[in-house]
Amino acid sequence: MSKTGIKVAETVAQTGQERAPPRQLELSEEDKSKDAFFVQIAETAEAMIARHGKDFAIGTLVLSAKFIAEGKPLINRTSGGGETAGAVKPA
Repeated sequence: MSKTGIKVAETVAQTGQERAPPRQLELSEEDKSKDAFFVQIAETAEAMIARHGKDFAIGTLVLSAKFIAEGKPLINRTSGGGETAGAVKPA
């Protein structure tokens, strides 16, 4: 710990003053939406790990990130009837 940190800790201990716990700010609608997506991704990752192992989950998430970065589609949505088709195979 730095000298400053030690002095602050000593001062607080001597005076008996403590900092109030940080206030939790209200999340914006965008932050709430992002949190909801993060929960969905976490649940999906946990399911992939449980069923196929950690390496599969990591590989899938990394490959998805690569496709997003390269602007490639993650799934083929044009299977004739407008239904979602299987995942696009990497080239």
